[in-house]
Amino acid sequence: MFTGIVAAMGTVRRLIRRGEDAMLEVDTSLDLGDVRIGDSIAVNGACLTVTDKSGDAFTADVSAETLSRTTLKIVRTGDRVNLELSLRVGDRLGGHIVLGHVDGVGKILEKTPRSRSVVFGFEIDPGLDRYIVAKGSITVDGISLTVNRCEKNRFYVNIIPHTAAGTTLGFKAVSDSVNIETDILARHLEKLIFAGKEMESTAGAKAGSAGGVDLDLLARHGFLK
Repeated sequence: MFTGIVAAMGTVRRLIRRGEDAMLEVDTSLDLGDVRIGDSIAVNGACLTVTDKSGDAFTADVSAETLSRTTLKIVRTGDRVNLELSLRVGDRLGGHIVLGHVDGVGKILEKTPRSRSVVFGFEIDPGLDRYIVAKGSITVDGISLTVNRCEKNRFYVNIIPHTAAGTTLGFKAVSDSVNIETDILARHLEKLIFAGKEMESTAGAKAGSAGGVDLDLLARHGFLK
């Protein structure tokens, strides 16, 4: 698990295809001293398992599933990537709960300067927008960001100078692709709601009495207005 606070940027040394999978090697300024084989590192928001390390570089396998859902399939030697070590018990949760399980690839639609910051607009896969709310959290290339506003298949965030300087968003351009992970809490809540409705339909009883969660139950307990 991660928190979406990028620790450093790394540089892709090479991506070697192995059938449907691949091996990714990354140079980094991160302290790899206490990183063990089998530990997790988020690379542009995708959780990867360290399979080897040497000096200031580490290697990770990239599955066919990860390649299909992320921008890692198009990285090239010399590309910069955002890196974050996995969260430890007792660490500060500076961003939000990030699993490193990318939902899909988005595209930068616009970059609009606003004072010292830049407002980024992103286009996302249809269906993901239902998990995004204004002032909620979202992960873009492994970066925990606050949603300014959202529209159908689009959302907008504010990038402050610190974030631009310390992550790949500082040099991303319009039309560039990015990895998107929505808030896992929204996904679990959706499943609970639909599970409650299914139980209600099957048993012919209220979801609340069957142990499920529906919109009426949430409203009665003050979660919805």
